[in-house]
Amino acid sequence: MLNTTELENLDLLSRQIRADIIRCSTAAGSGHPTSSLSATDLMSVLITRYLKYDWENPKLDSNDHLVFSKGHASPLLYSIYRAVGTVTEDELINDYRRFGSRLQGHPTPQLPWVDLATGSLGLGIAACVGMAIAGKYLDKLDYRVYSLCGDSEFAEGSVWEALDKASFYNLDNLTVIVDVNRLGQRGPTELEWDLETYKKRVEAFGCKGIILDGHDFNAIDDAFLAALGTQSQPTVLLAKTVKGKGVPEIEDKNGWHGTALPKEMAEKAIAHINPPATKIPVDTKKPSPAQSGISHEKTTVVLPQYEKGTPVATRKAFGDGLAALAAVADVVVFDAEVGNSTHADAFGKVAPERYFEAFIAEQLMVAAAGGAATRGYKAFAATFAAFLSRAYDFVRMLGISEVPLRLSGSHCGVEIGADGPSQMALEDLASIRAIHGSTVLYPSDAVSAASLTVKMADLNGISYIRTTRGAYPVLYDNGEVFSIGGSKIVRKSDEDRITLVGAGITLHESLRAANILAGDNIAARVIDLYSIKPLDENTLLESVRATDGRVVIAEDHYPQGGIGEAVTVALAGKGIDLKIRHLAVSGLSCSGTTEELLHHAHISADDIAEAAKSLL
Repeated sequence: MLNTTELENLDLLSRQIRADIIRCSTAAGSGHPTSSLSATDLMSVLITRYLKYDWENPKLDSNDHLVFSKGHASPLLYSIYRAVGTVTEDELINDYRRFGSRLQGHPTPQLPWVDLATGSLGLGIAACVGMAIAGKYLDKLDYRVYSLCGDSEFAEGSVWEALDKASFYNLDNLTVIVDVNRLGQRGPTELEWDLETYKKRVEAFGCKGIILDGHDFNAIDDAFLAALGTQSQPTVLLAKTVKGKGVPEIEDKNGWHGTALPKEMAEKAIAHINPPATKIPVDTKKPSPAQSGISHEKTTVVLPQYEKGTPVATRKAFGDGLAALAAVADVVVFDAEVGNSTHADAFGKVAPERYFEAFIAEQLMVAAAGGAATRGYKAFAATFAAFLSRAYDFVRMLGISEVPLRLSGSHCGVEIGADGPSQMALEDLASIRAIHGSTVLYPSDAVSAASLTVKMADLNGISYIRTTRGAYPVLYDNGEVFSIGGSKIVRKSDEDRITLVGAGITLHESLRAANILAGDNIAARVIDLYSIKPLDENTLLESVRATDGRVVIAEDHYPQGGIGEAVTVALAGKGIDLKIRHLAVSGLSCSGTTEELLHHAHISADDIAEAAKSLL
């Protein structure tokens, strides 16, 4: 039970934060004050009594983590930052949501106390699973992870993926705080204030559910204390709150979501709240100075070796590269129950303590890997390329966060054969190319695939490697260097009359096409475009100029946003009289053999050779 002084101090702090929420959102003319006001009392107790955080050292390994999964409640978060002294009153009131300000509409890591960008509901809680996994199994530190969620957010499937995997991994260092304020954007939420049903659901997923009054400081304190004492399972605090709490005119009133109070109404509301005349000092508890139990020092990696000409699938070489990376202590891998097909499980066999199974939960896999990455781990996440589309929004958000995350998508294109179109990734190059700061790689043989996998460990931002199902001949000698943004000319002569550009399966088809053309006395230059983004413009320009602007681009991907568009943009406006044939998968594919499907999609060696002849 809190004493009188503690209750008075919490009341003063909550009133200060509520006033700041209204002041900054009204000054900006936009924001989500009502969703912030409802969670204020919860956060006041957390930051003063339970959160352990060194605000002057946000990168401290032992700091707790507070993630606003309901990122639209940024007025509350920034008002907390003002309360603890990291943001000034002037910045809060005058810069919130302004152009060039770090106090953006939804939080981003531009603020050093923000682990990752939130605002797409369901991401924050899922990423917290990765942070909690890092704390419990990798860092082996006693920091806690707190995720503030909204009740509308609990309609997102990723929330339940997160709770399920948090339970599976016994994440007793994770506390989820649900602000059950009953009202969503357009009206009541699905369950409104039916807290018993919420509790049954979270407990069905293996979590401890605690129902509480989110405006009763004693009840809030008891709930956080109970979470601290819970072992072997995560805790979900189901707090009944009132949207717009503290402003009688709008409390529990629909129609105020995402709406700032007009100036006169704001002044009246602040007068009613009656905040303290001077800023309340907040003394957040300091964490221990302990450091992570895993070294982040660089280690020499020994690449796997392959015999030239031997058929090896690039997905297999990706796994070999991961296994080699097991020598690097801070590399971790997340799988979506297909590790025996993507070959990510090769890492798990060498370093099982750093291999985490997300099962068939691709959103959770990507977000949790991103959460681990925020803790400084070199995280990989692998599944079939087609299924990464399920998690695309989270990939996009982690791109906004500029989190270094490595993705692998196997079984791409019609090349996979009889499984049919539901399993064929034909959009992945376009989608990942569009991500802010992304790197997109598409190796064609085992040597390049293993080498590029290892290079991904040191890349920033989102990186993606596309691998094929089938085994194709090793083209390169062991030790060949593959630079990010590079390419390889695998066939060249002074008599070349046309340039053939391919990657993955279409590089092998292009080499076959070059042999067909040679039978007709037509010399063709062949480029292995293993780096799709960034692109090797210089080699492309040099080759296409040497072949009088004639180029055939073949890809096992839809024509929109793939290799063809990347190459065409790179060549456009360079003073070359371009004569281009772009071969891509233009229609709906079907089951069949690889050879049948390549011909059906018109990206086979025969099709490439015919396209080349049409340009001569």
